[in-house]
Amino acid sequence: MRYAFTGWPGYPEETPPAMLTLVTGCRGRIGSTLAALLRDRGHPVRAASRNPAELSLPAGVPAVACDLGDPGTFAAALEGVDSVFLYAESSHINDFLSAARAAGVGHIMLLSSSSVLAPDAASNPVAASHLAVEEALAASPTGWTFLRPGDFASNAYQWAGALRSGRPVDLPYPLSQTSPIDETSIAEAALAVLTDTRLQGASYHLTGPESLTATEQVELLAAASGSATTVNAVSREAWKESVAPFLPSEFAEGLLDHWAATDGSPAEVTRDMEKLTGRPARTFASWAAEHAAAFRP
Repeated sequence: MRYAFTGWPGYPEETPPAMLTLVTGCRGRIGSTLAALLRDRGHPVRAASRNPAELSLPAGVPAVACDLGDPGTFAAALEGVDSVFLYAESSHINDFLSAARAAGVGHIMLLSSSSVLAPDAASNPVAASHLAVEEALAASPTGWTFLRPGDFASNAYQWAGALRSGRPVDLPYPLSQTSPIDETSIAEAALAVLTDTRLQGASYHLTGPESLTATEQVELLAAASGSATTVNAVSREAWKESVAPFLPSEFAEGLLDHWAATDGSPAEVTRDMEKLTGRPARTFASWAAEHAAAFRP
């Protein structure tokens, strides 16, 4: 514990110790943004990645190797760390938790997924790994917080090729609705939790501020980028054939089932972002405007 000298012997003024946060996954948008936000607000931060030499970090943010699939990297990455921003990799979660306890980590904030809230989470290929990490953390003596974002705004990059070329965007369920959330908003929510202990020890379902159909999202992207693309409704089988080289069949089926279940039904919009940051998440329209270059013909 550190004390500030006040000039009166015997009456030291206590000051909060500097809390070092390890941010995993800093090659991604959320982790890199969070590391920069912590640094900008004067909070000690250490950026972690499987390949730290490839990171582009703000001045003053040290990088360390931490591969969540390799327990041999855990001890050095966690040395002196007080809190962790953790991605949901289940393969060695018990090893990670053991290393965190040995290092004296007091709090782990998990980037989970709202998919764990579904009735079939344990058997769903998207949700299962997140759920396994949540359960391991809940059984651990280390303090935890779960961030459960829904669909990311960046999922829209799947349509970038069509918008750039002016081809129609093939949608198996054009009226399927989501409430996409900007990754920067997720990083801001994480910052709030990591810097305010009153917000810790809970689960937060993070969404964007509005429910939008897939068609509406494509239209917003087209307006922001100046593309003349349109939407083309296709069958489930046709869509599966188009993504077969890039997406395992079980994941494709999971996505199709999710879209079918939300076809014509408004997506849930929560107020958890406002609880954490005092303001709603960024709109999809603002995300589209910020990233328009990726979709521009």
